[in-house]
Amino acid sequence: MFPDSMARGSVRSAAELNEQIRALWLRSGGSLSARERAEYELLVVEWAAAIREKVIEAA
Repeated sequence: MFPDSMARGSVRSAAELNEQIRALWLRSGGSLSARERAEYELLVVEWAAAIREKVIEAA
């Protein structure tokens, strides 16, 4: 899933995505491979979208 093709609205919560990001860093030992870096970038984009969605709902 790439940022341009993401549908509006994240299926996963920001908290769930945050946990996945933390788990990825723990599994990698703090040094991401190219594949892990790509996974990390997608997770961060999805996390940011979930945060924005939550802020918009609160407004």
